[in-house]
Amino acid sequence: MEELQALFASERTMLRFVQFFALSGLILFGKWLIMKIVKGRKVASELWNKELVPLLNTTLNWLTFYGVLILFLHLFSEENWLFYPLYTSGEVQVTVFLILVAVLIVSLAHRLVKIFNRFVMSRLYEFYGLDTGMSYTLNQIIYYMVMLIALAVSFTTVGLNLSAAVAVLSVLGIGIGFGMRNVAGNFVSGIIILFERPIEVGEIVEIKGQVGRVEEIRLRSTVVRTATEGTLIVPNQHFIEQIVPNRSGAEIMAKVKVEVDFGQDTERIEQLLHEAADRVIGEREVRLMGPKNVRFIDFRNKAMVFIVEMPVQSIEIQQKIESRMRHAIAALFQENEIELASQPIEIEKT
Repeated sequence: MEELQALFASERTMLRFVQFFALSGLILFGKWLIMKIVKGRKVASELWNKELVPLLNTTLNWLTFYGVLILFLHLFSEENWLFYPLYTSGEVQVTVFLILVAVLIVSLAHRLVKIFNRFVMSRLYEFYGLDTGMSYTLNQIIYYMVMLIALAVSFTTVGLNLSAAVAVLSVLGIGIGFGMRNVAGNFVSGIIILFERPIEVGEIVEIKGQVGRVEEIRLRSTVVRTATEGTLIVPNQHFIEQIVPNRSGAEIMAKVKVEVDFGQDTERIEQLLHEAADRVIGEREVRLMGPKNVRFIDFRNKAMVFIVEMPVQSIEIQQKIESRMRHAIAALFQENEIELASQPIEIEKT
């Protein structure tokens, strides 16, 4: 009799699993179909394309995740294994059900705070005229505070004693801290950056000769996107301990240096450099942010050094203009038989 009951129970469990996967597939298909229909609509409204469609996508993702989770709890609510105590803490019996509830609390807090910051706080920042850096800092503070509260609630739900957990983590922190000094230093530096704001999202900084725009400030590292080297992941400690030039308030200059052999006609060379700059501006239809500048700046060994400078709008344009300038200078120098300075060859002594 017991074997027959166990057989029926296992068959019932398998049937519920089949129902769960079938209904979950329908939920996912429904979400995909709705977004396909919405994105297929040709609406010229900026509010629709930039605000309502992303909000609908976020909401459907949220409903899909929690719909599947609630479906799981509903179908298996009569299963003994869902409420089987994995361990007991005082009067609380920790079960798979309680663990799922804790995950539900944390994930729900994560999604709600993201939506709140994106669609509510952004309106407040715009209304009060807060800049991008301050808005980002406030969003990060709100996010981490909400997530800490959610974690505390979820730990309490599964019967974890928070005071004991704090004591254990403090003891472990002492030992781990010696081996993770850099990680801890970057974490503290991230907090300092968020509060003191020595750099902000959107600013242009120079990291070891690479100029890029700050895209994201995390607790451990900062993401800087450059025009040529891709994305740089910079430890936060670098911004606190090193001198980091902030290029946001400075002009972005396209610069090309040229070294020619000593003894050639300097006035002629300057004229050719002006001509090369004008040729590039005409080809690329570039709108300069100020007048171009050609200068004779230095003597080096048996060479004369000239520089061409043009203020441009962005780092991306700067790289393109510098490349086009080098092509134009090479062509004009070759046509006019201007010799570039050759580097002296060093012979190794044996």
